[in-house]
Amino acid sequence: MTLPFSAVFFDMDGTFVNTEPHWLIAETELMAQFGHPWTVADQQFCLGGPLTKVGKYMWELAGQKESPDYFHHELVRRTIAHFDSGIEFMPGALELLLELKSHNVPVGLVTASPAPLLSATLQSLDEQYFDVTVSSADVKKVKPDPEGYILAANRIGVDINDTLILEDSLTGIAAGIASGAAVIAIPHIVEVPEQGRVRVISSLEGMTVDSLINLYVPKDQEAGV
Repeated sequence: MTLPFSAVFFDMDGTFVNTEPHWLIAETELMAQFGHPWTVADQQFCLGGPLTKVGKYMWELAGQKESPDYFHHELVRRTIAHFDSGIEFMPGALELLLELKSHNVPVGLVTASPAPLLSATLQSLDEQYFDVTVSSADVKKVKPDPEGYILAANRIGVDINDTLILEDSLTGIAAGIASGAAVIAIPHIVEVPEQGRVRVISSLEGMTVDSLINLYVPKDQEAGV
C-alpha cells in the first residue's frame, strides 16, 4: 500500500521529544519563587502554549509582579538550562520517523516554541532528522493558528491538505485541523474526540507506516473521501 500523505509533520514538545518534564520543572521552580505552587490545572492550561499566553498567566498568578515578558523569557531560559540533563524521544516517535524516511516521505518539525528552544532541542539530538523545521520566529501567528504547518508544507513543496500532522496538545491539534491536514492526536493530559480527519491514539509506540495507512485509508474509503 502507498502512504496517502506527501509529508508528515511532528510537533516537538510532548510529541517527538519528551521535553514536558523539563518544562514542568522550570514552571514549578519559577512560580515557587513567587510563592505559587504550580498545579496540574496550571500545567494543563498552559500545555501547548503559546508562550505569550503562558507568560501572562504566570504574571497574573504572581500578583502581576515583574511583567508577562519576564515570565515568558525566564521560563524559556530555565527550560533550556534543564536540557543539559538530556532529552528523551517520546515512545515510538523516532522509530516512526526513521521508517517514514526509509519510505522517502519528507518529515518536518513544527513548534510554537521560540527559535532558541528549537535550536537547543536539535543540538541535543544525535542527528539532523528533519527536512524542514519551523519555530515561532518563522511565523506571525503561532499555534492554534495553522501558519506554521502551512509554511512547513510550502517549504517542502507539498499541498498541506495531503499531509499528516502528529500533535499532543489541544492548541496544536486545533492548528492541525485548521491547516486542512489529516491529524493524529496523542493526548497526554487532555481528552480529544475523533472528528473529521482527526484520529486519536494513546502513543506512537509500535506505530508504523502500515499503521498510519490503516488509521486513514479504510475509514476514508468508507466515508467516500
